[in-house]
Amino acid sequence: MNLTKLLAVTLLFGVLTSPPGFANPGNGSVSGKVTLNGAPPKPAKPLDLSKEPDCVKLRASNPLYSETVLTGPGNSLRNVVVYISSGDTENALPPSAAIFDQQGCHYSTHVLALRIGQEVKISNSDPFSHNIHPLAKINREWNKMQPPGTPPFSYAYDREEFIPIKCNIHPWMSGYFAVLKTSHYMVTGDDGRFNLPNLPPGRYTVTAWHEMYGTQSKDVTISGSESLSLDFAFTAKP
Repeated sequence: MNLTKLLAVTLLFGVLTSPPGFANPGNGSVSGKVTLNGAPPKPAKPLDLSKEPDCVKLRASNPLYSETVLTGPGNSLRNVVVYISSGDTENALPPSAAIFDQQGCHYSTHVLALRIGQEVKISNSDPFSHNIHPLAKINREWNKMQPPGTPPFSYAYDREEFIPIKCNIHPWMSGYFAVLKTSHYMVTGDDGRFNLPNLPPGRYTVTAWHEMYGTQSKDVTISGSESLSLDFAFTAKP
């Protein structure tokens, strides 16, 4: 077999043996930092937990505060979902469920990112009941009582959407499900940094979403295995 035929057979074998639902993985990446321009909101008073006396006792030495705007060193911004909003072709689901727990009178994860079709496993680790109520507008809206000691339950969403969550029993509890089409996403921590690896060559739109400051998007092009730097800066509201 000559060299040309050998190369053709090799390429065809690679296509036929690629896992279904996956584009050929790449070595490109986009990373950066999300910051807040201007002064963040002044620390508010602790949240009012008086509707649940057990929470008052539970959080007596460790009060709860709003998590809507959290900043870190250098005005880094926390709880920003940074993701590929256009250009990603991967559609296979991750093998495990996303975990969402109600613990210590609040949601242990304020912003949970997950995939379309991926199960989110919801649990109640508190010694009293919660009522979880995701306020979906594109997906189906539902709410469910979860007494203490009951096993976790699971749910999966069909469409991309950022869904606010509340507890019908405890009005201070709030969070978000970020239901995404892409597997390339990250929720920023205290340092505001993100990294989106394993990107094949292509043109992408990278979007940063924050519950108060909205969205920003930037286009990038990956031509090979390069690592691109991309930062986002939101402006504090007066």
